[in-house]
Amino acid sequence: MTTSETLGLAHVLLVDDDRPLLDTLAKGLGARGMRVTTAQSAEAALALLPTLDVDVVLTDVNMGGTSGITLCERATESFPELPVIVLTGFGSFDAAVAAIRAGAYDFLSKPARMDVIVIALRRALERRALRREVTRLRLETGESARAHGLIGESTAMRKVHDLVHRVGGSSVTVLVTGESGSGKEMVARALHERSGRRGPFVAINCAAVPEALLETELFGHARGAFADAREAREGLIQQARGGTLFLDEIGDMPLGLQPKLLRVLSDRVVRPVGAVHEVPVDVRVLSATNRDLEEEIEQKRFREDLYFRINVVQLRMPPLRARAADVLPLAQHFLSEVAARAGRDVRGLTEPAARRLLAYDWPGNVRELRNCIERAVALTRHELIGLDDLPDKIRDFSADAPGPAVSHPDDLCTLEEMERRYVLRVLEVCGRNKSLAARRLGIERKTLYRKLDQWTALDPPEEPSVG
Repeated sequence: MTTSETLGLAHVLLVDDDRPLLDTLAKGLGARGMRVTTAQSAEAALALLPTLDVDVVLTDVNMGGTSGITLCERATESFPELPVIVLTGFGSFDAAVAAIRAGAYDFLSKPARMDVIVIALRRALERRALRREVTRLRLETGESARAHGLIGESTAMRKVHDLVHRVGGSSVTVLVTGESGSGKEMVARALHERSGRRGPFVAINCAAVPEALLETELFGHARGAFADAREAREGLIQQARGGTLFLDEIGDMPLGLQPKLLRVLSDRVVRPVGAVHEVPVDVRVLSATNRDLEEEIEQKRFREDLYFRINVVQLRMPPLRARAADVLPLAQHFLSEVAARAGRDVRGLTEPAARRLLAYDWPGNVRELRNCIERAVALTRHELIGLDDLPDKIRDFSADAPGPAVSHPDDLCTLEEMERRYVLRVLEVCGRNKSLAARRLGIERKTLYRKLDQWTALDPPEEPSVG
């Protein structure tokens, strides 16, 4: 739609207590094809707004009764996408500043020429159209993400939805990081669906396949490559041609296989085990890990050049405890899915059960929540899941700050010892990922290393075994 067409179709609400000026403005805008509604007070305009499909408001500031500034505040509060243009007295800087603070899109000094007013209206309408398009795309992105299991509208998940939308349609390699069970494979599937690639989505967990088999699983093998290789076999990289290969837990890939994967990424070719020739492949590679790959590089367990290849774009999946607003929508999604599959008439959660789900800290993330709901659906005798249907550790969970659960002073420990226990607990929950643990503790990684070294030095040596 062109700008002139947008302007011609616009519905403008004019607000001024000066009737002759109001009629002049209405006539001038009407001659340019706009639909005009007039109001002689802010009160009348506020009464009209809910009943009209208005595209832009043009209002005077100084009117009897409610001012144009107040009209602007109330209109933008009730209709955030509605642009308001304010007419102020010539040279009235204070009124102009007040108008902008009240949410006005623009202000014009009186007397304003008709061509200046038309330009301001055009810009306001273009902005409104742009904001509507952004809203539409966000909704579209959210619906697409929900269709692939990325449930949630929390601030943390909106960032995930936005990044999936922005890079999904490209062929760029993406590294998905996050704690175990946070939904990294769901992100990879959403990226694949948005890519438009016609090939399959092929996933492998590098930590779940023995090192001796992982090479042939990924790269395939030629006939006679080893004793049992009676026939040639394509690996998963070739099977994913035209589609997406998802390497879950890539931080556990053996160091010896990493150069071969780097060759695939850099030259788009694969050489099966025992083969003489390389085979070209068209595959997008997505990776995921709950390890700190920078630390793995420091420890010489992961190649830096491969890290840069797989980490063109990094997408961090937030833990469930960082997206509390998504717990109940996720729970309801899982409940509906599990109940339908099991043929159970379970429709929701009681309020006490919902409160307990919100209070729990979900160390196992989305995977733990799903398991909890599956168990509850299987156990409940009612239409609503109650407290008694939840696992004991969730039902009895206390959100109190970590502290000593003791009843005698002799059992109390020092503050330093309490710090040591808490740091080690955080490190355990973070899967020994020191960078992640440092972020959760709010300290530098160097500080964490120093504390761990200090505590290790203080640990008593093990007693030698006897006999």
